[in-house]
Amino acid sequence: MIGLDLGERRIGIAVSDPTATLARPVKTIRRGTSDEGAADQLCAEIEGLASDDEVGTVVVGLPRKLDGGDNQQTPRVRQMIALLSARLPIPVVTQDERLSSREAEERLALRESDWRKRKARLDAAAAAVILQDYLDAAKVRE
Repeated sequence: MIGLDLGERRIGIAVSDPTATLARPVKTIRRGTSDEGAADQLCAEIEGLASDDEVGTVVVGLPRKLDGGDNQQTPRVRQMIALLSARLPIPVVTQDERLSSREAEERLALRESDWRKRKARLDAAAAAVILQDYLDAAKVRE
């Protein structure tokens, strides 16, 4: 599985291990201003990762307010999900991403004191948190 944290400027990418037990951050990519271009860029990244591992699902973090309602980013992320779903032959699903960036920041702070280095890895770490939450919830559903 692949996890994505879709931001306005950067996109974090994470992958799970073959047993779909653990998620790990892979990389952060800069995205252009066009959603179409960003979707094409992401599809190329996903295809590259899929050639290394079997990828059965793409999990995208869906931004929400703390009360569970949509925030200002939710419609844009839903648009990106629609673009990815139309381009990819595998399912694209969502996972609530509330507080994922905060959790990722806390985890990174334990290992890295330099905030500039943490910032460069934050989006990929947030994607790993999103994917791990999805994997954990799937285990509970089984």
